Amino acid sequence: MQDDRPVTRGYVVHPDIRTDPDRHAPGPALEEAVSLAVALPDLEVAGSEIVPLNKVHPGTVFGSGKIEELKDRIKAAGAGLVLVDGPVTPVQQRNLERALETKLLDRTGLILEIFSDRARTREGVLQVEMAHLSYQRTRLVRAWTHLERQRGGLGFVGGPGETQIEADRRAIDDQLNRLRKQLDKVVKTRKLHRAARAKVPFPIVALVGYTNAGKSTLFNRLTGAEVMADDMLFATLDPTMRKVTLDAGDEVILSDTVGFISDLPTQLVAAFRATLEEVLEADVILHVRDISHPETESQRAEVMAILSDMGVTEATPLIEVWNKGDLLDAETSAAHRARAQRDPDIFVTSAVTGQGLRPMLERVSARLSAPKTTETMFLPYSEARKRAWLHDQAVVEDESTGDDGYSLTVRWTALQKARFDKV
Repeated sequence: MQDDRPVTRGYVVHPDIRTDPDRHAPGPALEEAVSLAVALPDLEVAGSEIVPLNKVHPGTVFGSGKIEELKDRIKAAGAGLVLVDGPVTPVQQRNLERALETKLLDRTGLILEIFSDRARTREGVLQVEMAHLSYQRTRLVRAWTHLERQRGGLGFVGGPGETQIEADRRAIDDQLNRLRKQLDKVVKTRKLHRAARAKVPFPIVALVGYTNAGKSTLFNRLTGAEVMADDMLFATLDPTMRKVTLDAGDEVILSDTVGFISDLPTQLVAAFRATLEEVLEADVILHVRDISHPETESQRAEVMAILSDMGVTEATPLIEVWNKGDLLDAETSAAHRARAQRDPDIFVTSAVTGQGLRPMLERVSARLSAPKTTETMFLPYSEARKRAWLHDQAVVEDESTGDDGYSLTVRWTALQKARFDKV
């Protein structure tokens, strides 16, 4: 079926702020911004450029001379939309749209558009709607520049009525509350499914990584599933789960998750926390990296920071999958392989050719059969929830009751012990 949506021509601008302590290399940063734009099906990239800046102009991001240059190039490219790869305040957006005589989206707005286009499950759709509304709430100044505009007051009874912006803000807040209630129901359903799955003795292996690292391609290769694995950012937005039997005979649930990205909008970090909760339940994490990418180390740092923020601890085994090894030159490939040989949890692979996947899966099996220790503990009767958790995990070897509670002998892994502390 043909997509009849009109195609918009966009012009991508990456402000390279030299004084920014978190500055990314401008070349790869612009490349990523263009990839973001290409990820929208109804957007055609008509041009792109890096704009060097010593500092951000408070009212317009760019200085007046640079704005005139941009305006000429945007017109010459026939672009009807400017995409600024960075944060733009509502006031800056309004001023830039007037000066450039075109619509404008900042990085947050663009990512929200992509998420809107990609979300498939009920939970994903609700999360994106909430993120969109939170973002729009901060942008109401754009739509209503005349704050004295009134609605609801006739002028001779009571006060002048509420301003349009206040009415719109209230309407957004009401809608956000409705969506939160719907999302709570969906999340509860997911928790029930997770609880049911916890009783099935299948460990969870979660694929995580920077967006476009090749997670979905790897997932498809390992499961035979037809998950969308296009070469574009955010190809997967909802977790996809399949049962897989490893060579050693272990049956595991493989979970593919949304790709991480630098400067992810705060609204989306919060909104997609539930989607990424599968990672918190994982028995092994496969961190899939595009080892051929020039920014692979900073991408790794971004992913590890988000995992840490989510509460993933070092107790969870983590294996680094250095993917896209088939794209490396011979010298770089040899250096990476030498590095991987020194670390049992690093593997140079290619999800496309299958290279390196068998030894990586053997390591997954080894990590799943983690060493166990036997301990005795006492739980008062008030800690019935913790006792139930231990029985759900099938780690209780012996149990007796006394006047004040339960005496238990448990045999468990370090990961189970770490999770027990959080129950």
